[in-house]
Amino acid sequence: ISLVAIHDHGIPTEFPAAVIEQAKAAQPVDPKGRTDLRAIPLVTIDPPDARDHDDAVWAGPDDDDRNPGGHIVLVAIADVAHYVTPGSALDKEAFKRGNSAYFPDRVVPMLPEELSADLCSLKEGVDRPCLVARMVFDARGRKRGHTFLRAVMRSAARLTYAQAQAAFDGKPQDDMSATVRRTLADVWAAYQSLTLARGKRDPLDLDLPERRIILGADGKVASIAYRERLDSMKLIEEFMVLANVAAAEALESKRTPLIYRVHDTPSKEKLFAFSDFLRTLNISFAKGQVVQPGVFNRILAGAKGSPHEAVMNDVVLRSQAQAVYDPANIGHFGLNLDKYAHFTSPIRRYADLIVHRALIRAFGLGEGGLTDKEIAGLAATAEHITMTERRAMAAERDSTDRYVAAFMEDRIGQTFDARVTGVTRFGLFVRLAESGAEGLIPIRSLSSASGGTDYFHHDEKRQALVGQRGGQVFGMGDVLAVTLLEAAPLTGGLRFALAGGGGEPPRRTGKSRPKSHPASRGKKPGKPGKPARFKAKKR
Repeated sequence: ISLVAIHDHGIPTEFPAAVIEQAKAAQPVDPKGRTDLRAIPLVTIDPPDARDHDDAVWAGPDDDDRNPGGHIVLVAIADVAHYVTPGSALDKEAFKRGNSAYFPDRVVPMLPEELSADLCSLKEGVDRPCLVARMVFDARGRKRGHTFLRAVMRSAARLTYAQAQAAFDGKPQDDMSATVRRTLADVWAAYQSLTLARGKRDPLDLDLPERRIILGADGKVASIAYRERLDSMKLIEEFMVLANVAAAEALESKRTPLIYRVHDTPSKEKLFAFSDFLRTLNISFAKGQVVQPGVFNRILAGAKGSPHEAVMNDVVLRSQAQAVYDPANIGHFGLNLDKYAHFTSPIRRYADLIVHRALIRAFGLGEGGLTDKEIAGLAATAEHITMTERRAMAAERDSTDRYVAAFMEDRIGQTFDARVTGVTRFGLFVRLAESGAEGLIPIRSLSSASGGTDYFHHDEKRQALVGQRGGQVFGMGDVLAVTLLEAAPLTGGLRFALAGGGGEPPRRTGKSRPKSHPASRGKKPGKPGKPARFKAKKR
């Protein structure tokens, strides 16, 4: 199923022979000339099925008397720039792909597996080259300084989010070493301080549950579940955000050109639409105000625990601009940051590789730095990798839709609870509570449900379909009982009708039809908890 989406969106899958040849010829790094961090028990924390471990973390108390209660945090990132040098066959192919793409049944990597899953991956107990952000924070989580090192490290443990969470909860695995337990305790202590500073920064705090497609041995969907959002995921997220900020600040301090990750403020048009929606809930929102993430956070907090909580998160997400790459900095609205770049995932994002090269050049960290030719082409590079990111997101989304439709095909005729997530002139988009599957209730079926006696029109300001005669209203956030009429695995489309509303009988088909509307979807996740559009870490 994923191959269809991969082909439709033109994502390269086969590596040229010259690229494979270079990857196979790569050798483990010589530690000479690098800062030796092998005695520091850095750990990786990832999903259980992760193969490319591109980041490791460590924290400890700062013993500087001038920083009582402070913490030192190390974020070590795979030194991809050591292996992928400017202008090489590996570099050209990585640029072409722009990023890795993640599907329920496979990964299309940016780099060959010889690098992505081996020499660049920060494997447990193996010497690996890395670029390290060393950051010092005070007791309130405010950063006092940072430095960047080109180093060699040896991961003390490969941990899953669940294993790290168990240790944070005071229930570490019996076979976890005392050293790793100490590291996790110190990492957790540092995170507690960092959350104080994060709270003051007040970034956009969306709650967008992430679906996970679970495949059986036969390749078919066994189940669809929501990923649990653990504190261990939030910790890694925050560490990555802070390392990304440090990279941007460090490069600016050296006046070295770079590619920023920027996120513009919401457009007036989107804010007007958002205001119109809030008015339907009797919530006031001044259209002309200068918005900050905290404005949205207060609205989200007000909706928490209410029937409108889920749809409010969707609507706030739709009101945002999309984050892009750009050598010109405008800040990051969602994260509420003045400077932000992507530094922490060079195995799977070309943007991060560019930032690594810029750091190497700026701080004289050896070979593989950003070239003058690359600097001259930063605008074109930023435009290209923004395109490849969107391409991957669209393919990932289409693949997920097709898997969900295939899963739902055996459930045609069944009734489900669903919430209205979008209203258009041609019908209602709904999301099932159980699986997160999304589909359309065509407007004609609403007329059929009324016995054909009513006609529904689209009230754009109210974001509702309103019956002309009976006055029945279907609006955003409404919970409905719906019957699945049609599932089309070829397109990923699902069609529903109001339960008990009559109309045409259920049927299976592969024909094309409206799919779940793009506006109702969040960004495809990577590492659990990572951007939707704003977050720092994927998969």
